[in-house]
Amino acid sequence: MIQRLTLLLIFSVGAVLANPYTLAPTTVDGGGLRGTSAAYALDASLSPGLHGSSSSYTLRIGYAGQLLDASTLATGIDLTATPTTVNEGSTRQISAAVVYDDLSTTPLSPTEVAWSVQSGPLTGISSSGLATAGIVYQDTTAVVQGTYLTFIDSITLTVINSLPDNFGAYAGDQIDDDWQVLHFGLPPNSQAGPGADPDADGQSNLFEFIAGVVPTLTSSRLQISCLKVAGQPAQKQIAFSPRFSGRTYTVLSTTALAPANWQPLTGSLITDDGSLRTVTDTTATGPRRLYRVHITKP
Repeated sequence: MIQRLTLLLIFSVGAVLANPYTLAPTTVDGGGLRGTSAAYALDASLSPGLHGSSSSYTLRIGYAGQLLDASTLATGIDLTATPTTVNEGSTRQISAAVVYDDLSTTPLSPTEVAWSVQSGPLTGISSSGLATAGIVYQDTTAVVQGTYLTFIDSITLTVINSLPDNFGAYAGDQIDDDWQVLHFGLPPNSQAGPGADPDADGQSNLFEFIAGVVPTLTSSRLQISCLKVAGQPAQKQIAFSPRFSGRTYTVLSTTALAPANWQPLTGSLITDDGSLRTVTDTTATGPRRLYRVHITKP
């Protein structure tokens, strides 16, 4: 039930008020803080736009001349953050407000709230409601709780994996941390290193990460073959699989094994059949020609 008090100000101007009557204007200083007359005075202890309090009542912010009984009208608190995401290693301010039974609210100072981290990758939250995110390998939710008097509320934040290669012992090895955790579990794990080949298929973890294959399964590997084209002695087909969207595949060729001699194949024909891509070199002349496939993962 909403309780409201109406303030009636009575100014004594003699024993009987005649009609018409006048009331002497008050003297107000430049800041609007204090005015006086012989009949009344304004309390100068209050800063403009804030609130005053007594043992039972508090002036509600934003309502002229209205009081509320905070002990009976308050129904809870509400925690908010804008936005409700936070990049790993960064901070996010949490705000709190008292909610009344008429659904109006009054902001709380963050220091009036007892804060705690309930779950998720937050390294802590300060007494002023500033939450600090830890380092994650994928977007992960975290829950913050706030307590004011007998009221409790919580808010869910999402910690964003803003840097893909910075998680624990997996950091800085050119492989996305979520891929390593998926296949090798949480760090540390020596089998997850970029140069390791846990399935002994001759392709390193770094290569298999870029190629998009499973590093712990021997049958999952990039396969490349060079085939003759029937009736076309000046042509060769370079076939490779598996092929995935989101990657760029470039076939290079050379007639001599020297790094500077590798050049992208030009004038070729490309056909796709599911995960199999076939690139036909239409100018495969000369005594010999070598091919390789360059894969780029953004």
